[in-house]
Amino acid sequence: MTFLSGFSIGLSLILAIGAQNAFVLKQGLLRKHVFLVCLICALSDAILITLGVMGFGEIVLAYPWIELFSKYAGAFFLISYGLISLYSSAKNTHNLIPSKDSKDSISSTIITCLAFTWLNPHVYLDTVIMLGSISTQFSETHLFGLGAITASFAFFFSLGFGASRLTSYFEKPRTWQILEVCIGATMIILGINLLI
Repeated sequence: MTFLSGFSIGLSLILAIGAQNAFVLKQGLLRKHVFLVCLICALSDAILITLGVMGFGEIVLAYPWIELFSKYAGAFFLISYGLISLYSSAKNTHNLIPSKDSKDSISSTIITCLAFTWLNPHVYLDTVIMLGSISTQFSETHLFGLGAITASFAFFFSLGFGASRLTSYFEKPRTWQILEVCIGATMIILGINLLI
């Protein structure tokens, strides 16, 4: 019961559309470093959830500068990435075939993925503080944490590898432009929301 509670609550928090999920979706559509991206996101969540269950949430609350730093750094990163996506939507008018588009190196993909995860203050709120505080309601907090970690792995790998089923729709340049605009607008809105 504790494991299922952790799984369901963890999944409900991850399901919200955000910058990290949009990035995983895009990488899945491009079929570029999908396993690595999903693994980084899931392992990062696992670390943060474990810290939350172990009580690190109290440290974050005690030292507000941690959240403040991630807030401004995250806002800058999200807005910058959003502007790049909007520029890409205007520039790329040729036919984009995801499986053949391989501009991004592994190192740049890793850095971008880590930035989406660790510079997002909402990640700390959801995984460290919220899941950490909810876990205290259960006697077996480790099982609750394990359930939330399992939900994270299941979600990210499903999103990343499930996106490839939509690839045929994204062989048209118009569809890619729409996706880039949606991702760009989402990133900029999320970045502005962090600031206000």
